[in-house]
Amino acid sequence: MKTEDVEELKRGCEEVIPEEEFLIKLKKGKPLKIKAGFDPTSADLHLGHTVLLNKLKSFQDLGHHVIFLIGDFTASVGDPSGVNETRPTLSREEIENNSKTYKKQVFKILDKNKTEVRYNSEWMDKFSPSDFIKLSSTQTVARMLERDDFNKRYKSQQPISIHEFIYPLIQGYDSVALKADVELGGTDQKFNLLLGREMQKYFKQEQQICLTLPLLEGTDGVKKMSKSLNNFIALEDTPDDIFGKIMSISDLLMWKYFDLLSFISLEKINSFKDSVLSGANPRDIKFKLATELVDRFWGKGSGKKALDNFINRFQKGQKPDQIEEIKVSIGIEDMTLPRILKEAGLVKSTSEALRLLKQGAIKVDDKQFNPDQEYDFEKKPFLCQIGKRRFARIFIKR
Repeated sequence: MKTEDVEELKRGCEEVIPEEEFLIKLKKGKPLKIKAGFDPTSADLHLGHTVLLNKLKSFQDLGHHVIFLIGDFTASVGDPSGVNETRPTLSREEIENNSKTYKKQVFKILDKNKTEVRYNSEWMDKFSPSDFIKLSSTQTVARMLERDDFNKRYKSQQPISIHEFIYPLIQGYDSVALKADVELGGTDQKFNLLLGREMQKYFKQEQQICLTLPLLEGTDGVKKMSKSLNNFIALEDTPDDIFGKIMSISDLLMWKYFDLLSFISLEKINSFKDSVLSGANPRDIKFKLATELVDRFWGKGSGKKALDNFINRFQKGQKPDQIEEIKVSIGIEDMTLPRILKEAGLVKSTSEALRLLKQGAIKVDDKQFNPDQEYDFEKKPFLCQIGKRRFARIFIKR
C-alpha cells in the first residue's frame, strides 16, 4: 500500500492501537474487514456520526470491506460511554424505526453496492442465559471499573446498573461475530474497542486494530454534537439549513470540521489556513466547507444553490426561493403565536417560543411580532420568520 494511502487512513485519528500491527495488516495486500457500530438511539444521523462514516468511506475507496453495524440490540441496553448516569432504554419499535432511517441515510456517504449492513440482534437474539453467563465470565468487575466513566460514577457513589457492564461486552463480542480486522470509534469508545481485542483473543481470533477519532463539537462549539443538546446538523436537514448551520460555527472550530468532515486534501486545507493568516476572510473559506458538505448530502450543485440562497438572505436581505408551507389545526381558544409555532413544529415548546419572542427573534409578515397587537391568524396565511434562517408560511384550519 502506498505511503500516502496509509496517511489518508490515519488522517484525523486520535490513536491507532497498535499501529505496528495495523501496518502489518495493510502490507498483506488483502481487503480488511472494517467495522463501525451505530446505535439507532434517534431518528437522524448527524455530522458527528459522519466522522466515522468518512473514515469508513476512505477504507472503502481503497478496496477494503466495510461493515456498517446497526446496534439494534445494544440500543436496547443503552451505551454508558461518556455519561454520568444510567441511560434510558428504548422500545423495540423505536429502535426498528430509527434503524430504517439509519440504513437509508448512511448511503449519502457510503457506496451501497460495497457496504455490508448488519444488525447485532442477528447473533445476540440467539444468546441463551448460559451464553450470557459465559460472556460475562470473560471479564472482571475490576476490569470494568477501569473505564473512566464507570470509575468516576463509582467514586462519586452514583449508581451503576448491572446491565451497563453488559454493553461493552456485547460490543466486544460483535467484533468476534464479524471477525473484524479494524474497528473504528470515537475517543469515548476506546475502552469498548480494546475490549473487542480481548474478546477476539479469548475466542482465539486474530485481534482487531482500534482506530479512535475525536468527538465533533456541535454548533455551540462546546459540547459533543448531539440531538438531545440541539447543537446538531442532521444529514436530512435541508440544504439551506446545513449551509446556514455550518456558517454559524466559529472560525476556530471550522478547521476541526475541515479536518474531520472534509475530503479536501490536507495540503489544500493548509493553503486555506495560510490565506487566512495573510488576510483572507474566514467566511469565504467557510463557504467552501459548507458547499462541499451540502453537495455530498444533497447532490452536486446543491451547495452552490445553498450558497446563493445564503448570500441573498443574509447579505442582500432576500427570502429563500422556496418557503415551507405548514398547515396547522388548532382551536380558537389556543390561537396564540407560541401555540401555533409549537403545533407547526417550528419550536419544541411554547416556552421556547416565548423566549424567542422576548429576544425579538420572530417576525410575522416581515415585521417584528408585537404581542400587544391583535392578529387574525385564521383570516389568511402568514409568513413567519424565526431567527435568520427559518421561514415558513402557516395556514390555520379548524
